Amino acid sequence: MGPESAGQLVPIFGMIMGLVITIGITVGFVQVTKGPLGQALARRIQGRSAAADTDVQSELAELREHVDPLRATLEETQERLDFTERMLSHPRTADRLPDS
Repeated sequence: MGPESAGQLVPIFGMIMGLVITIGITVGFVQVTKGPLGQALARRIQGRSAAADTDVQSELAELREHVDPLRATLEETQERLDFTERMLSHPRTADRLPDS
């Protein structure tokens, strides 16, 4: 390897290092934006505040309070429907019917 080939390696090495640094910065930026700092920055840009988040959380809690009884009612209705289907799927025979 003479001085001429070493002179050709320096620009190639520089380009590779530039590419590695650019990829590293990009990956770091993506990681920061996905984290809590990025989320806080996004809320700030959108104009939402912590108070708005509190309002959303309280509304969500209120909706859950309404959904839980509905879910219980639906489960009970489903159980009753299953029972009715089981009863209707077994035909009553003549010997089980009461005498009239």
